[in-house]
Amino acid sequence: MSGRPLDVLEASLGERVTVRLKSGDEYVGELGGYDQHMNLVLEDATNAADSGEIEPATAESVEDTTIIRGDNVVSITP
Repeated sequence: MSGRPLDVLEASLGERVTVRLKSGDEYVGELGGYDQHMNLVLEDATNAADSGEIEPATAESVEDTTIIRGDNVVSITP
């Protein structure tokens, strides 16, 4: 998958993505929406607790809908 960042996000709608934040936290969830500022809406997201891998044993459940401000996003991996 390549192209402009917003094109990649558009192609990833409804798919599971990993979002890394400036704080080092990583969230994994279904991309429910985004805007031109890369503010993100994740559905059924989990927060990987200080682990490099996302595993059910190390994942912390978050609310049904998580909104992440685009200023905090370092990377989004489809």
